[in-house]
Amino acid sequence: MNLNLDFYKSILDNYDQFKVKKLIGRYLSESDLLATFKDLSHRIEIKNEGFSVEKRIVSSFKLGTGSKKILIWSQMHGNETTTTKAVMDFIHFCLDSKHTQVSKEILNTFTLKIIPVLNPDGAYRYTRFNANSVDLNRDATNLNEPESQILRRIFEEFQPDFCFNMHDQRTIFSAGNQNKSAGVSFLSPAYNKSRDVNITRQKAMSLIASANSILQNFIPNQVGRYDDQFNINCVGDYFQNRGVPTVLFEAGQISEDYKREDTRKFILISILEMLLSIMNENFNTYSEYFEIPENEKLFYDVIIRNVKVNSKIKDIAIQYEEVLSNQSINFVPKINEIKDLSSFFAHRTIDAENNFLQIIEGDSLNVNKKLSKFNISDNVFVV
Repeated sequence: MNLNLDFYKSILDNYDQFKVKKLIGRYLSESDLLATFKDLSHRIEIKNEGFSVEKRIVSSFKLGTGSKKILIWSQMHGNETTTTKAVMDFIHFCLDSKHTQVSKEILNTFTLKIIPVLNPDGAYRYTRFNANSVDLNRDATNLNEPESQILRRIFEEFQPDFCFNMHDQRTIFSAGNQNKSAGVSFLSPAYNKSRDVNITRQKAMSLIASANSILQNFIPNQVGRYDDQFNINCVGDYFQNRGVPTVLFEAGQISEDYKREDTRKFILISILEMLLSIMNENFNTYSEYFEIPENEKLFYDVIIRNVKVNSKIKDIAIQYEEVLSNQSINFVPKINEIKDLSSFFAHRTIDAENNFLQIIEGDSLNVNKKLSKFNISDNVFVV
């Protein structure tokens, strides 16, 4: 089966047809997630795989009846929700009668085991860690945490042919050394300390190269590649070491789309294109993986350039701190740097035109200061 560019354009144009509208924004409430799961319970197989530290259920979805087995898990880090939205959209896409032919091919070719939220305690608190303050992506070999044990058990029992490891990345990353933020990033993890390339890594690299070729039509020069430093305690590295091709997905920042409602679409497109590549056994493009630029930390959320600070002209970098309040994420601006930032970029750039930045909170201008207000009026910048 071949999907052309027009098909992917139609996915973007008609995304609302299968977008899960209960799941919007950066914080996905427990009630909205459970309601979404319940809505699907009469259409596909949902299984209680076990319990988190705080006894929240870790659920899996089984989709399709094909011989090729794909294991997908999201929200290993509880504050990384974009890929959860995307995989839930993907499930609805596969069940959508308007896409019968594509859905039929996917469901006949693959059996997919999908864990939308591996870390429900972290998801509830909107934190990277689980309830024991453990990063589950550093627990692949120790298996100290119940959530890690669940994922490993599923891996052993399901015996997947491919794994998709779904994450969000911070707003700081550029796609290489350029003024292009990393909207989507990927990694084919190393399987040993030497970071050798074997057939397992080649397959994962080929899938990424295929997705990149499609994404360049929609977010040109905004696809990045993560550093492949080896750590056997990372789940992707461990599964790759076990001989199962594993792709790390990272949903990133596109312009000022902080709710990442655009990024979720490009994650879905990437999933579809990778499944198509597996379906067609297209694993000959791995060398193109190395043409994807490595991520660099060159972005801030806001840079105010040409600010007069103590009679000197400097730039001020502002980074947003994500704060959970009333089941919503507030993006609280915080001064990160005050210096020449000519070699850095921002999702929003403001030229102060050599004016002073005024503080109205009775405090001095300093790094790490949180800004309760942030606006522009008559060329005077008030924070």
